[in-house]
Amino acid sequence: MATPISANKAELLAIANAVATEKMIDKAIVVEALEEAIQRAARARYGAENDIRAKLDTQTGDLRLWRVVEVVEEVEDHFKQVDLKAGGKLEKGAKVGDFIVDPLPPVDLGRIDAQSAKQVIFQKVRDAERERQYEEFKDRGGEIITGVVKSVEFGHVVVDLGRGEGVIRRDQQIPREILRNNDRVRAIILKVQRENRGPQILLSRAHPDFMQKLFAQEVPEIYDGIIEIKAAARDPGSRAKIGVISHDSSIDPVGACVGMKGSRVQAVVQEMQGEKIDIIPWSEDTATFVVNALQPATVSRVVLDEEESRIEVVVPDDQLSLAIGRRGQNVRLASQLTGHGIDIMTEAESSEKRQKEFVERSELFQQELDVDETLAQLLVAEGFSELEEVAYVAPEEIAVIEGFDEELAAELQSRALEGLEAREEASRKERQEMGVEDALAELPHMTEAMLVALGKAEIKELDDLADLATDELIQKGRSPGEGRRNDRRKDRHKRVEDKPGVLAAFNLSEEQGNEMIMAARAHWFEDEETPEAAAEPKEEDAVAAENSQ
Repeated sequence: MATPISANKAELLAIANAVATEKMIDKAIVVEALEEAIQRAARARYGAENDIRAKLDTQTGDLRLWRVVEVVEEVEDHFKQVDLKAGGKLEKGAKVGDFIVDPLPPVDLGRIDAQSAKQVIFQKVRDAERERQYEEFKDRGGEIITGVVKSVEFGHVVVDLGRGEGVIRRDQQIPREILRNNDRVRAIILKVQRENRGPQILLSRAHPDFMQKLFAQEVPEIYDGIIEIKAAARDPGSRAKIGVISHDSSIDPVGACVGMKGSRVQAVVQEMQGEKIDIIPWSEDTATFVVNALQPATVSRVVLDEEESRIEVVVPDDQLSLAIGRRGQNVRLASQLTGHGIDIMTEAESSEKRQKEFVERSELFQQELDVDETLAQLLVAEGFSELEEVAYVAPEEIAVIEGFDEELAAELQSRALEGLEAREEASRKERQEMGVEDALAELPHMTEAMLVALGKAEIKELDDLADLATDELIQKGRSPGEGRRNDRRKDRHKRVEDKPGVLAAFNLSEEQGNEMIMAARAHWFEDEETPEAAAEPKEEDAVAAENSQ
């Protein structure tokens, strides 16, 4: 690269064209690099303090070199300024404030100058090449691309993509898959990010989107939008589940994805190194979708808890191991697919749980409402589980229970309200003994039971609560369905965000949590006087002034 600096016109243009074509960058960038290299070499020869410019004519190959000086009344910088007399010699009619171009003779570059020029050109070309790669790939996230394995470094696979390089990190590879140099490999572009050492093109073969894109390539109905993949979950290299729906009632979504004699799904399975794929019909009904997602296990009953976003699934005793799967794989994938935590139990366990809950709720009503066992059991059998439900439900809903009347309903509601007040008073005494200040009780949505929970967590003042983030206050923690492997980690490896919030048990919404925290922080701003308030005379000052008169 040192040759073009001292080469003739034709060689300069030929080299610029060759470099631009080879690196697939704009010729103007190469010409700019040549000009900058020549400028540096000229400054080294004539003095670095001079403002020297170089211009290469891309049509003729002519190279012009000049120095720029400013005409001033009194010279302070002899390298970049001249007085009016000297300026008149360089250019007739020069005036103070003009910039004059002083042509310089071409320089013969030595070995050191040529090496310096070479480094400048290399750097410019490298920067332009990186920018070109970033611009080419930045909008291609989510696209499947084919490349050739260039190297494997510390478990990370570097892939030659033709006009760039991508990296498949170890955690984005299919487990037990061995990739060697020169192997052709397909992957999805996860992300393209700009970094100092060049654009980082992050690829993945383990992401669920990779499987979805493969199905779109193999199943024309998915590509055309007739069939849609609504959800996908993977345990890379082992098993996967996808939920599909057809927008054309005449087309079976599962059959279309499987293909004739399994040809379509097998093509995807082979690309994913034998990963087994369960293709499941998607349903808007959550319970139905969960039943489908747990295939091949048979489900007896599903109980949905929308508030907790959890689902209790009851299966026959002989289906329990099949529903859970090896190392919890089947239920874990079903949980990821449906977006709900799933608790699986047998018929016997479910019956035992229901009986236990029935007894506990009956005893609660016996104690709190001061009623006999039969009456308490009747309430539980009708679906009442909490004292609040009895206290605040419409009286008719209690009166319609067989053996009940309006008078009894009114009496039960009265006792329920008294019980709730007694609870509130007991909680108030407990939190006062803990030292929880009354100011916390004035916050929106706050109850005495919540204040007790705050006190147990050593949150006793407004500032203590104000310092919390919303998640620390109301987050319910990671559900068991979100990866069994984390359950086996030691405490020091658990993520902080897995810890439930202080008030997680009270089922507060994010909006309610935000309101509480913002109300707790309100006093931080009360002490800050506005400029208008500071300018107004205080009442005490006015009184003092009046007395002095």
